[in-house]
Amino acid sequence: MTRERFIELVTAEQEPLRRFLLGLCGGNRMEADDIAQETLIKAYLASDGYMEHYKFSTWLFKIGYHTFVDYQRQSNRQFSQLDETLPGGVPADAAFAYEDLYHAIDTLPLKTRSAILLFYINGYSVLEISRIMGSTPIAVRKRLSRGREQLRKLLKR
Repeated sequence: MTRERFIELVTAEQEPLRRFLLGLCGGNRMEADDIAQETLIKAYLASDGYMEHYKFSTWLFKIGYHTFVDYQRQSNRQFSQLDETLPGGVPADAAFAYEDLYHAIDTLPLKTRSAILLFYINGYSVLEISRIMGSTPIAVRKRLSRGREQLRKLLKR
């Protein structure tokens, strides 16, 4: 893959990747940006191994997901702090409705949280999510079902 082609593909997927990582990081923009930057570096270094017949976004999100998991293991940090701004530069003060959602999503187990974010925020299919997370479509469906139920209970309170 040429450098120009890589830049073109990344430009189209950069914001969805950041939204996904922002959700995994519980709204902490600095952590999400660090992980996004590391993801893009890893993707660029591995771009020669990318096969064009696969969807680029699935490949990139898989790298991002594993980078987040590695980052979490290394730092053993909790990702529950909300940033002062939300995607699109909306001040958090003007969007308190997202705060409860971030906190509820943040309480979900990592794999459930990832499936929920990929499906509902980024619009990936169950099959694409299974490829990104390295699991079966059945496992993804179960995580989505459990995650919806857990979120429903948490947000009712």
